[in-house]
Amino acid sequence: MNTYTRTVRDALYEEPGKKAKKQIAVATAISLVAIAVFIFFIAKAFYDNGQFDAKYWSFFTKYTTWRFIANGLVGTLEAAFLAGLMAFIIGMIFMIGRICNYKILNRIATVLIEFTRGVPTLLFIYFFFLIVPQLGINLPSIFRISIPVAISACGVVAEVLRSGVNAVPKGQKEAALSLGMTESKTFTKIIFPQAIHQVIPALIAEIVIVVKDTTFAYVINFPDLMQNAKVLISNYDALLSVYLVVAVIYIIINYILNKISVAIARRTQTSPVITR
Repeated sequence: MNTYTRTVRDALYEEPGKKAKKQIAVATAISLVAIAVFIFFIAKAFYDNGQFDAKYWSFFTKYTTWRFIANGLVGTLEAAFLAGLMAFIIGMIFMIGRICNYKILNRIATVLIEFTRGVPTLLFIYFFFLIVPQLGINLPSIFRISIPVAISACGVVAEVLRSGVNAVPKGQKEAALSLGMTESKTFTKIIFPQAIHQVIPALIAEIVIVVKDTTFAYVINFPDLMQNAKVLISNYDALLSVYLVVAVIYIIINYILNKISVAIARRTQTSPVITR
């Protein structure tokens, strides 16, 4: 038997009536036509400037081109995975400090969370690219992109995890403590598993942002998708075609991750988080 999962969207917005549905359909149709006209004029402008000439697209028929793009995609995914893993570990540490009863640790964690959330990712990357080597620390290029991206994301991860912990009913903690369980066992055995269950869609949404932030890897010449795209543009003088293909690849990655987030949200009966 099919069951209906009520989401936050359902709670906030009423089901539109027949008149509203017609208005939405008309507005959608008008918007699609407007977008189609806009795309047509953009495409015409590119055509008039010769951007659709074969010389700007023919190299995509070569196996070596797609292998080069695939190598860049692997670099992007490796950097994103490493950054996401480090962001989760650091965010977990910050979250524990944020919810602990020691005021000093709580304040330190709060300051660090707000700092990492407030500083742009690019500044962290420049710090690891320009300042850290002057201190005699020579990191591999993958760490020079993954560490700053992880630092930029860990504050959001910490707050997401904290929201999951706060969503667990306090009665469960009190019941566990009354049964003789310690604070640490109560957290690891009861509270945290439920918290993770609640925030998995939000964590996946943050992974999408991490993948996007890895595009700054061009600053340190790390061979990711964007860096390899720059090489193709330099070799073939094909700005539009290369960036269009790369944009489609990023859209596909984003789409897949969002679909995974929605699927997990349905299985866990939580609200999906659609990334920007």
